[in-house]
Amino acid sequence: MNRYKDFFKESISEYGLLLSDEKWECLCNFYKMLLEKNKVMNLTAITDPFDVVVKHFLDSLSLCSVFDFTECSSVVDVGTGAGFPGIVLKIFFPEINFVLVDSLGKRVSFLEDVISEISLKNICAIHGRAEDLGHDLKYREQFDLCVSRAVANIATLCEYCIPFVKVGGSFIAYKSGNTDDDPEKFEKAVNELGGEKYFSKKFVLNGEFDRSFICISKSISTPEKYPRRPGIPGKRPII
Repeated sequence: MNRYKDFFKESISEYGLLLSDEKWECLCNFYKMLLEKNKVMNLTAITDPFDVVVKHFLDSLSLCSVFDFTECSSVVDVGTGAGFPGIVLKIFFPEINFVLVDSLGKRVSFLEDVISEISLKNICAIHGRAEDLGHDLKYREQFDLCVSRAVANIATLCEYCIPFVKVGGSFIAYKSGNTDDDPEKFEKAVNELGGEKYFSKKFVLNGEFDRSFICISKSISTPEKYPRRPGIPGKRPII
């Protein structure tokens, strides 16, 4: 990994981020743990060190191109998987409280090991479905920002994620550059769930990979009936 340190340092400087030795050590330890655990469970198909640096670490931090973390105090990462973007963002913004949500207990156990091993504070990994946790008052409308790299259409992701966001907060979805971001296909979901302003930004990661963000602001509280029971948002999106 160390051969890519200078490349990574220069790349994140475009987002106004600085790479300390401590942060780099945390990322390297995270990578080692990811490789080791990946031998016994499917956490990621991306294991080459340079690919991890670009497609996981750099991609996670590309959020800084559309979101200002200086006035953010709480973030929830829904469908975090192996910890992207949540773990990487936490390493760079240690003062912010993070909650990582995943529906698979084995992934949550791995994330708890990572959190302990690299000594991250004010962060926890929660085992549960967004449809259930979105009704839990401990998490419902408690976060300044909700992020997700999960694979689902935008209308479905809105129902999973917007209930976690405070009024005045934001939901941002990481998507591929060729995602169908036609607002007509998710505008109803945004409005129904309490969202208002939204925009998309397409960009090229490391000059090679097409990526995009769908950014949604929340203006009013989400109606109590949302999210609907597990499985329904995916089967019957609000469209």
